[in-house]
Amino acid sequence: QVQLVESGGGLVQPGGSLRLSCAASGFTFGNYVMGWYRQAPGKERELAASLTRYGNTIYADSVKGRFTISRDNAKNTVYLQMNSLKPEDTAVYYCNAHHFVLGTEYWGQGTHVTVSS
Repeated sequence: QVQLVESGGGLVQPGGSLRLSCAASGFTFGNYVMGWYRQAPGKERELAASLTRYGNTIYADSVKGRFTISRDNAKNTVYLQMNSLKPEDTAVYYCNAHHFVLGTEYWGQGTHVTVSS
């Protein structure tokens, strides 16, 4: 059974930091592109950051220089370190696993991040 379980969300003041974690199971983690998407209230879901097995990263322009995605293939876990958080980073953050060759894709249940004073 495939599972992606996010943790680490919460309420943080502007300028603060959070670290999201996503623990994966039920598939060959190392073969998948791992990503973090986010969906703000009233907006479409968007890619925040992604990371291939080879270390190639993609970041949304809005988070470049503030967010860092990383993965630990031994622990089947992907992380999103979020620094200098802004109110516009408020969203539900979803963990994503995508195998572009097989065409399989999995989603976590989401974790809420609220940036507010």
